[in-house]
Amino acid sequence: MANPYAGEVELVVDGKPRVMKLTLGALAELEASLNAGTLIDMVERFEAGGFTTSDVLALIIAGLRGGGWSVCRSDLLSADIEGGPVAATRAAAELLVRAFTLPEGA
Repeated sequence: MANPYAGEVELVVDGKPRVMKLTLGALAELEASLNAGTLIDMVERFEAGGFTTSDVLALIIAGLRGGGWSVCRSDLLSADIEGGPVAATRAAAELLVRAFTLPEGA
């Protein structure tokens, strides 16, 4: 089960709940895979709605790796994500929010 106070988001992949988290290493990997200039550029790209399906996939892969699952792009291309593309995009957005905001009361 994901802990939102630790920046975690749950995503069900092939019927199995998986925890996603953007660790520093996962963020560095994501930044490189998206060719983003800075972390701020990357976040602004998502906030402005200028992201692609490949961007969402890269974010989910980075989050799953940060959550401890050694997954690669080809693993997810044929995977069933519960809720489909809409749920995947929502989970990716929530992952960014949790990575860059402080929990309430902090």
